[in-house]
Amino acid sequence: MASQEIETLAQVLARLPGLGPRSARRAVLWLIKRRDTSLGQLRDALEVLQDRLVECTTCGNVDTSDPCAICADPRRDARSICVVEDVADLWALDRARLFTGRYHVLGGRLSALDGVRPEDLSIAPLIERVGAGGIDEVVLAMNATLEGQTTAHYIAERLEGMPVRVTQLAHGLPVGGELDYLDEGTLAQALRARRPVS
Repeated sequence: MASQEIETLAQVLARLPGLGPRSARRAVLWLIKRRDTSLGQLRDALEVLQDRLVECTTCGNVDTSDPCAICADPRRDARSICVVEDVADLWALDRARLFTGRYHVLGGRLSALDGVRPEDLSIAPLIERVGAGGIDEVVLAMNATLEGQTTAHYIAERLEGMPVRVTQLAHGLPVGGELDYLDEGTLAQALRARRPVS
């Protein structure tokens, strides 16, 4: 049996996404074996992060500066905003390096079942950003769920009448996907979004 302190660390790590109790215990054992270097580095990195972590007041990203590195980057296309549900979505899209504009994090998605209303999300600041001018395109990058599509539709309605092009990520067949393994929703979306063969 491990000491209470070691068990507490394993329990804390087990709460992280992708880590269960067994993986957390393995991570703790790895840290213990390398405690002279890794344990101190982990502690120092967490302390620095806790002291410096802020939410960007422009887009809602989490960073150590406000505005965040993306909003402060002059190489980014300030005329294009990609709207995402969560910071994890922003990081995933930005990691691909395919979108060169800026972002806006909603902080969730509309959900009647969970009681999430438009005023609970960062929709009003998005409308203000677009209304201030200088934005040519708003890309709605919501997840392909009922709530995500409801959120995208709501935002598109709110942006109606503004001099901005509203686009949405394409949904459908994944590259390398086989039809036999896809669910009906994905197949239906792929059929609706079909286009001519060049």
